[in-house]
Amino acid sequence: MNIDSIQNGVVLDHIQAGKSMEIYNLLRLGELDCSVAIIKNVRSNRMGKKDILKIDSPMDLDLDVLGYIDSNITVNTIRNGKLVDKKHLELPRKLVNVIRCKNPRCITVAEPQLDAIFLLNDEGKHTYRCAYCDTEKR
Repeated sequence: MNIDSIQNGVVLDHIQAGKSMEIYNLLRLGELDCSVAIIKNVRSNRMGKKDILKIDSPMDLDLDVLGYIDSNITVNTIRNGKLVDKKHLELPRKLVNVIRCKNPRCITVAEPQLDAIFLLNDEGKHTYRCAYCDTEKR
């Protein structure tokens, strides 16, 4: 299989195998007017298998969304065919409008214009709690 390198854009590497489509959808990459390569189940010495996303256009990414989905992702910025920046993600302490509360009594259900705010509850278990009603979300 031959996937061309990109000249200017972003490469998301070390994505947990099977998570690339979730990232593609949450970041709305299908709406972009550029090439996006989704490479699934690539062999990796460190991870066994991994996914990779290549976006052939410079763009700002929501690092909180990426960190929430998989905090092991590396975000590589490419300019003129060369790596110019590499970011290692971690679980965000606070998520705003990334996930929604499932509690039917939560104020965000009755008032959908309110920001859905979740705070990191347990880093080891990857759990968040709604800032309004304290409902837990994984």
